[in-house]
Amino acid sequence: MTDINLERSAQRARRLRLLAAAGALALLLAALAAWLAGSAGRSRDEEPSGAAVPAVRAADRLVLMFPASVTPPDLPLVQAEMNRYLLGKLDASVEIKPVDMSSWWDRTGLVYASGSQVDLMFTAGWMRFGDEVSRGRFLPLDELLQRAGAGISRVLDPEILRASRIGGKLYGIPTNKEFAASKGIVLRADLVEKYGIRLDTVRTLADLGPVLETIKRGEPALTPLQVRADRSPLTFLLQYGLFDMLGDGPGVLERAGGSLRVVNLAATETYRDYARLMQEWKLKGYLNADAVTSRDSEYEAVKAGAAFAFAESMKPGFEIQASRNTGMPMVAVELTKPYTTTADVTSAMFAIPRTSRHPEKAMRLLELLYTDRDLLNLLDWGIEGKHYVVRPDGRIAYPPGVDARSVRYNFNLPWMFGNQLNSYLWDNEDPQQWDNYRRFNEQAEPSKALGFVFDPAPVSNEIAACSRVDEEFSPALITGELDPDAVIPMYLERLKAAGADKVIAEKQRQLDAWLAAGGASAGEGES
Repeated sequence: MTDINLERSAQRARRLRLLAAAGALALLLAALAAWLAGSAGRSRDEEPSGAAVPAVRAADRLVLMFPASVTPPDLPLVQAEMNRYLLGKLDASVEIKPVDMSSWWDRTGLVYASGSQVDLMFTAGWMRFGDEVSRGRFLPLDELLQRAGAGISRVLDPEILRASRIGGKLYGIPTNKEFAASKGIVLRADLVEKYGIRLDTVRTLADLGPVLETIKRGEPALTPLQVRADRSPLTFLLQYGLFDMLGDGPGVLERAGGSLRVVNLAATETYRDYARLMQEWKLKGYLNADAVTSRDSEYEAVKAGAAFAFAESMKPGFEIQASRNTGMPMVAVELTKPYTTTADVTSAMFAIPRTSRHPEKAMRLLELLYTDRDLLNLLDWGIEGKHYVVRPDGRIAYPPGVDARSVRYNFNLPWMFGNQLNSYLWDNEDPQQWDNYRRFNEQAEPSKALGFVFDPAPVSNEIAACSRVDEEFSPALITGELDPDAVIPMYLERLKAAGADKVIAEKQRQLDAWLAAGGASAGEGES
């Protein structure tokens, strides 16, 4: 963005968020001391200035909103090009609103409070999808899909659509992509080679310790492992790696073994062990000093030459994607095997909010992202000849003089939109990438609760109360800021007081009912 006032405003907002987070940590430390004595959230999400859109009737304007870590400088140019295309297709224009994830809930909350127009909004199982539905924020889509989105139904497997239903109704349309994930660590390839690091010896997260020590000693100006309070090895490996989170609120299902008992994740030995490891690494200086308050992208930290590694969810071709996003070669270590949960199937969807002015045209626009290769690739990669060129083999590359660091349109979010299998592959990607996706889906281990969608409505107050407790305690545990053996007992006590047991019991009740009705084979049975 070029508007200096907006930049200054965003900087002030960022400072305020950091101060608030630091204040919360100070309060937690004080609360911990008292408890022990007594027992012996600049986002770069503002609208791009100078966005050029063709002049059309205001009634035909559609607003597309999704999370993104950057607002590309050439977004106004791409938006204008999309609108020239859409005028002939839909007699409509689209306004693209990327929102930084750190302020997503504030911005979307304001949308619903003010009734601001948003016609298509990103959602996901890991982004409170069930809770958003229970609040009445998304429109049911079955009739709209039948009337204005038949092309989507021809692309998506009916089982995939079924997994995004709540109470038998469709509220989100999943992106056609991979429907599984493995978890692991992404590392700078140049430093792995420089220090002769043998990644084949890293089979568990604890095995990464000596690697981080090597980097700390050899590259003292570099952060060995970049983490955030919402993105660390603890969150990635535990959440939908070793446990199925079963939607919003406390209550998870352990991946290993055959148990169908819903448990409190923070009460498990696995959680405690990972939290201990994070604190050990924090004390050894392996993590960034501002981990508990940082909202900066790990990719940007690597791109800036400030970090060596970070945790992430993975899929076929992920190393190339990470290399493109950071602007330097990256390698990955897989620490969990591919796993498919309802959250993976619903990991990228678009919904039509109740604040939509034009729901039918919104569905028609969404359908084009599944059926129209030209429009999809314009949104994914920008303008041909300016942001990419098509090679004779059908893959794309940067134009002469442009690279991953200098390209001016760089959302790099092809997994988010429409039919990803229609998106261009880059010249350094495997030409068989989409076939690899299909095999990845087939080989993934399915969760015992695959297809189960938790309805949080009966315990929404308790979930909100538990969420507030999580916001107070989780950041310090996830980033190794405090001793988990001291903090976790108080954390569990506070969760219990907030109603965690009631939420867990409700999840268990719904899961048992879903299983009794036939589980995944029940189709649109109780969820």
